[in-house]
Amino acid sequence: MSTLTQTESSFGRANPHALAAILEASETKRIIAATDIFDISGIKLWASNQPVSAALQRKLLDRQLRQPLESCLIAQDGVTSITLLESLNELLQSDTPLAPVLRAHGARLAREAAYLPLHPVVQLLLTAVETSRPQAYDHAVAAMALNGALMAASGADVASIRLAMLCGLTHDLGEMYIASAHGEADADRALDFVSYQQLVVHPHVGSLLISQLTNYPASMARAVAEHHERMDGSGYPHAIESDRFSPLGRLLAVTEATLSAVRSPYDTLQRASVALRAVPGEFDLHWMGRVTQAASALAPQKSVMEPADVRARLEALDGVLTAAEANIAAVAGRSKLLAMKKAMELAQFLISRLRAGWNESGLWSVDAISATDAAEVEALEDELYFRLRGVQRATLLAAGRLPPEEAAVLDEICNSLAMG
Repeated sequence: MSTLTQTESSFGRANPHALAAILEASETKRIIAATDIFDISGIKLWASNQPVSAALQRKLLDRQLRQPLESCLIAQDGVTSITLLESLNELLQSDTPLAPVLRAHGARLAREAAYLPLHPVVQLLLTAVETSRPQAYDHAVAAMALNGALMAASGADVASIRLAMLCGLTHDLGEMYIASAHGEADADRALDFVSYQQLVVHPHVGSLLISQLTNYPASMARAVAEHHERMDGSGYPHAIESDRFSPLGRLLAVTEATLSAVRSPYDTLQRASVALRAVPGEFDLHWMGRVTQAASALAPQKSVMEPADVRARLEALDGVLTAAEANIAAVAGRSKLLAMKKAMELAQFLISRLRAGWNESGLWSVDAISATDAAEVEALEDELYFRLRGVQRATLLAAGRLPPEEAAVLDEICNSLAMG
């Protein structure tokens, strides 16, 4: 499942990664067949009310099913609105960097969480995630809370807040359908290209899950599909631009980027604010503004770096961007292969966006560097180097398979980007 075209089919066969997670959950949770399970020719593979086991995995091997497996199973003692509420309360009471955004709406979030409609398929998959990928489950709860809090802060009604919470809760369910080693435990910040190649399809898969296997609104499936998109067209998997970006998708993209920036226990909401502002035009200003305003109200972060060290790091970062611009322009000018040309065009666009963010930050022109400026430099530096690795992976993905000589040139350029 490394390309979008491989995900276009319905869920007629049991996905091995999702099935493995469900079976792992069945070791501690009671997961049973809600109906008889038949293959496409009418042969019964599993009886209604029978608990799932490894024997089911063997029977499903290479079988086309009459109904999607996910629609045939139910977790009787899995995730519920009550357990979701418990997880939400744990988050609200924890020392989370999201506290300035969440706690102002904590009572509202708790009230709505208790009434979230959990479709059986979603409840099954969340149960499997909670058991097999606990970090991913915590991420889902945090996204549910942050998406709901941002919506509540805008004065939205009950239905809109609940829908926003459901979008956050389900946005990464598509990861269940790729190998666990390629999941977003590190928010794709430490992933190599092969892992990224697998990961990039998960918003599309998650959208198919919502649209084909549940009765949730189409706007929810669309938002899930868009949670890694960017308004300037630099996101994935479809590189859509602002005129095609749905309102819920814009919100969910800000939520995902905010959570991605505060994965480490040492990260702060100010760090997320820098990540959201690193490249102008990526995020909806309304939703981004609510995060950045909350961050700006906190005590300024300080850095132990000396001003001379800050200047050296700024100069080094500028040198990396300049070298990347020059190398990519040189290859784009001499390449005759269409795939390579398109990859270089994408790389030039993405690097130009980083340069725009660098220029707009104004940090490079600061005469007297304060401790607060130094902290901002550290955060921006980390974010832009992460973005350079993203340019590398996106360029490789766009190029696809190339002749050896062209591939060697592309690898050289991309390796130089990854060194950032």
